[in-house]
Amino acid sequence: MNAALPQFSSSQILVLVLMSVLFLAGLLLGLLAGRRLGKSSAERDLDGRIGAERLDAVKRSRAVVGGQVAEQLAPFLPDFPVDPGTARFVGRPVDYVCFPGAVPGRVDEIVFVEVKTGSSELSPAERDIRNAISDGRVRWIEYRIPD
Repeated sequence: MNAALPQFSSSQILVLVLMSVLFLAGLLLGLLAGRRLGKSSAERDLDGRIGAERLDAVKRSRAVVGGQVAEQLAPFLPDFPVDPGTARFVGRPVDYVCFPGAVPGRVDEIVFVEVKTGSSELSPAERDIRNAISDGRVRWIEYRIPD
């Protein structure tokens, strides 16, 4: 079967070409406008996000500094578990090593104290230290510097 192809006049072809060009121009303009709107929207959102992230960073920094101050003052607070005179600040990985009885000259025990503020939790290293002490995996080494 041979189907006859439709015959178009030159004016119909011109209209089809013009409509195609207009369609492509409209599509291109729409893409450019959408891109510009999306970019300006993203820039506006970025300004808000940067401000929020800066505020969050300041809050976190204050919490860290507040925790560090609390660690230093902890031995002098009313409920500290040992005599503050026997506490030695280490800082990391545990806050204090205390030697109750050391003031009169005799150490009764050695106590490790980790100071926490708010809802903070033990770090993995602090948990490991707690477990090592609880399991009795603690030892004494005397190291002498060679002459």
